[in-house]
Amino acid sequence: MPLDANDLAAIWLTFKLASLTTLILLIVGTPIAWWLARTRSWLRGPVGAIVALPLVLPPTVIGFYLLLAMGPNGLIGQATQALGLGTVVFSFSGLVIGSVIYSMPFVVQPLQNAFSAIGERPLEVAATLRAGPWDTFFSVVLPLAKPGFITASILGFAHTVGEFGVVLMIGGNIPDKTRVVSVQIYDHVEAMDYLQAHWLAGAMLVFSFVVLLALYASRREKPSWS
Repeated sequence: MPLDANDLAAIWLTFKLASLTTLILLIVGTPIAWWLARTRSWLRGPVGAIVALPLVLPPTVIGFYLLLAMGPNGLIGQATQALGLGTVVFSFSGLVIGSVIYSMPFVVQPLQNAFSAIGERPLEVAATLRAGPWDTFFSVVLPLAKPGFITASILGFAHTVGEFGVVLMIGGNIPDKTRVVSVQIYDHVEAMDYLQAHWLAGAMLVFSFVVLLALYASRREKPSWS
């Protein structure tokens, strides 16, 4: 069999991590993106810069500081210990936290662009029909921003699948717990098992191509607000 049990376990863990991370990012990132698209506050610049930091920082830098923050003496680590949860480093929960932070700009920025592209006119029309803020958001904004949500979901999921530096720093290499596909490929290469590395890396290559194909196909669709 081209992929052994360890490879399949890493693929399943990666899929679970990417799915959960994308879901969390859509929930958390939507209000952040809406605020960034609508606000005129001076905080927009600093908040936008913080959200975009993972685009320019090396993954190992993010992973290092997350390791310190979630360790026994870190702010997050002390909080989780006080709640009786222990520390989240070298655990799946730690991977989720790191992935949410590392993939945030790949979800927030497409959503922000989609919200900005809607413009003021649909919101003004909704206001004249006496629609409340929540009704306007769910009935008008979300349908018009659908392409942005599709792009954000695809990019967030794919970026999480491709993580290496962050997950290795805060998750280590624990089978069935923190060993994702990128780490599994690294293990194969370290063991000079290039055949297995080829199979797994090839599967990732095909997956990446399919994701990009789906992304470009979705962008060819005519936006509903045009």
